[in-house]
Amino acid sequence: MRALLLVLLFFLAGAVLPAPATAPMLATSYRHGVAVPEFLVSEKLDGVRGRWDGQRLWTRGGAPVTTPPGFTRGWPGEPMEGELWLGRGRFDEVGAIVRRLDADPRAWRGVRFMVFDLPAHPGPFTGRVVRMRRLVAAAGSPTLAMIPQRHFRSATELDAELARVVAAGGEGLVLHRGAALYRAGRSDDLLKYKPYQDAEAQVVAHLPGQGKYAGRMGAVQVRTADGRQFRIGSGFTDAQRGDPPPVGTWLTYRYNGLTSTGLPRFARFVRVRDELPPPDPLR
Repeated sequence: MRALLLVLLFFLAGAVLPAPATAPMLATSYRHGVAVPEFLVSEKLDGVRGRWDGQRLWTRGGAPVTTPPGFTRGWPGEPMEGELWLGRGRFDEVGAIVRRLDADPRAWRGVRFMVFDLPAHPGPFTGRVVRMRRLVAAAGSPTLAMIPQRHFRSATELDAELARVVAAGGEGLVLHRGAALYRAGRSDDLLKYKPYQDAEAQVVAHLPGQGKYAGRMGAVQVRTADGRQFRIGSGFTDAQRGDPPPVGTWLTYRYNGLTSTGLPRFARFVRVRDELPPPDPLR
């Protein structure tokens, strides 16, 4: 109940403030055969995506982010996109921090906004990278940094980098075509490369458990943005089965390919999405 009230309050807080008007640029999945040298490559940070409009922070879904006093001091007046990040493997922590309506300075200690794009910049991504470096350096803020961008000469080098990042606890890679202009919506100029597939779906029902899960949630019935429904029963902790994600919640799941009917194979729960309202399900 408390979690549901926080979600409602989060919506109400966003309702009284205008959200950024520009839709974000969204990634498609990497496919072998892509001309790797045409892209700049960065680590895909497992944080909460946000947008700085020059005055305040917003989630990707358009809800305002409450930060402690001084967190954004010195940041540029130019719009920036990035990840609110604590470190590898700490998504749940940073998600909980961002959801809070009261910004506890102690909780925010260590959170940084890791910039990866400039949505209002008119130039190609290579030019935006140069501009990002200058903006971050000029700000001199301990809470503002830029995600490093690198070139790789071949798919073999790219695969080696993916293996290195994943072995170190990272999520995967992002490839951004150097010549690409910023374009709202899903684009083949922006690719995500992970060792597994993932997607989002909305909880539509709780299904009762049996055996050791009797009296608790056994699985959730979910619906994708295109209307397909299926069940997810693995990946949940005992605590989550006792207090499952509420109906209406969007969650991330991993899967291994699709069945002949187009449904995810071996779908398993990863986490509840922290961006409100619900994100594009293919992010």
